[in-house]
Amino acid sequence: MRAAESKKASDIKVLDLTGITSFTDYFVLCTGSNTRQIQAISDEIGLQLKERNEFPISVEGYNQAEWILLDYGDFLIHVFSQHARTYYDLERLWRNAKNLDIPAA
Repeated sequence: MRAAESKKASDIKVLDLTGITSFTDYFVLCTGSNTRQIQAISDEIGLQLKERNEFPISVEGYNQAEWILLDYGDFLIHVFSQHARTYYDLERLWRNAKNLDIPAA
């Protein structure tokens, strides 16, 4: 989340999906204001996780950068444009998930 913050991502949320779904435990959601920022957020997250020896299983949507999905198995990171975030509304879709507080830096 600090990686996303460092690239000025907005509306960062973490949803705890433990016990709700079998394919992952957490969603990290954030929003960028344009294609370049969305890619920069995604890149920074990837770099910081790589430094911790965490590597994505897959990355989808990078070239279009409307919705980049970084799949790390136990957690999925969604970097959205404002339009895509509103359209797909994952918070509503997964409304039974617990919204985790993000500790202060």
